[in-house]
Amino acid sequence: AVKVSIITVCFNSADTIEDTIRSVQDQDYGQTEHVIIDGGSIDGTREIVGRYNSRIEKFISEPDRGIYDAMNKGLALATGEIVAFLNADDIYAGPRVVSEIMAAFRADHADAVYGDLIYVRRDDSDRILRYWRAGAYRPGAFRNGWVPPHPTFFCRTALYRALGGFDPAYRIAGDFELMLRFIEKNDIRVQYVPKPFVRMG
Repeated sequence: AVKVSIITVCFNSADTIEDTIRSVQDQDYGQTEHVIIDGGSIDGTREIVGRYNSRIEKFISEPDRGIYDAMNKGLALATGEIVAFLNADDIYAGPRVVSEIMAAFRADHADAVYGDLIYVRRDDSDRILRYWRAGAYRPGAFRNGWVPPHPTFFCRTALYRALGGFDPAYRIAGDFELMLRFIEKNDIRVQYVPKPFVRMG
């Protein structure tokens, strides 16, 4: 089976990191590795991650130059053929998310697969605040502000190696720039699956 690397970047995320880890471990897809890049937390995040040590393949805790620098560190450590990013306050919407995404990769010979995202209340993840229906990609869409929800974006690791990772010069829009570069500029084959894959708290 094709291996999937799920990268979580965190910093002082003690309130949420355990839910994120569990949602990765609950996936019914057998071939996953979880890479956690921590910015040097001092709030108990590292201790929580440590409790799951046997199930987390790679864990770094050190200062970084921001979220995109940390994401690039994760990319450098990823050994899966497919890579995804799940933030420390996000969870997968169910145990079959990775399986469904991998089925879409196989069916469509896709370079990347993405889906929908649900914003939920942090204290009650069943309370839906907003449903982000991503929709299929159309050429030129990025010019109108369209972008896939980044935590649902699963992409072939080889493309990060070929097209480059995140630009750390960006403070907040690095994921937008990366997906624009991959999808719009380099015309990778993207497949949209109209399902909620991630809950963001």
